[in-house]
Amino acid sequence: MQHDHTLRAFDDDMGQLDALIAEMGGLAESQIREAIEALQYGNHDLASEVIARDKRLDAIEAEVERLAIQLIALRAPVASDLRRVVAAFKISGMLERVGDHAKNIARSTLKIQDFRFGPLAQVPAIAEIAEGMIHSALDAYAAQNVGLAEHVVARDDQVDALYRELIRNLIDHLHEQAANVITATELLLVARNIERIGDNATNVAEAVYYAATGTVMPDRHKVVE
Repeated sequence: MQHDHTLRAFDDDMGQLDALIAEMGGLAESQIREAIEALQYGNHDLASEVIARDKRLDAIEAEVERLAIQLIALRAPVASDLRRVVAAFKISGMLERVGDHAKNIARSTLKIQDFRFGPLAQVPAIAEIAEGMIHSALDAYAAQNVGLAEHVVARDDQVDALYRELIRNLIDHLHEQAANVITATELLLVARNIERIGDNATNVAEAVYYAATGTVMPDRHKVVE
């Protein structure tokens, strides 16, 4: 009976952790979408809202850390249960960094001088893939779905390829329009932040894989999409 009670208590606590991760994930996704929308339309008010909301992600991350430490101390989970708790803790940090990258994109929006600058049109497509990776990685976490986690990691190459293409186009445009150096510089930062969002999605997926299997995910270049 005591064992059953302990299991129920762990499941209840883990449910709280999962709910916090889901809340963080939803907020991180909306931060990405609205940061890119602000960039597309030069909406400084929306960019400022994205920057201000970042504090909410920081607060939830702190709550995840508190609950995870409490859960380990009180429930002493082992094996797969311990991996789940550690994964939630790590993923909260990754999502907090995703929020930071969205905030950085919003900050760049406030500095960009020419929203008609050609390469800017490439940004939403890259961001959509990166956001989709975050969404799928969170779905993989919720379902402990190893196959979905593998597919998230496989998509990172697509983000990297589009990122390199955008960098090349920015350099070409600068040769033709040197006056747009400030806008180009900020777009370089935007592109880098989007690429890092994709990397964090990959990290989330790898954490899910380890939590579910107890093994490190194979080299991502060997994963078949």
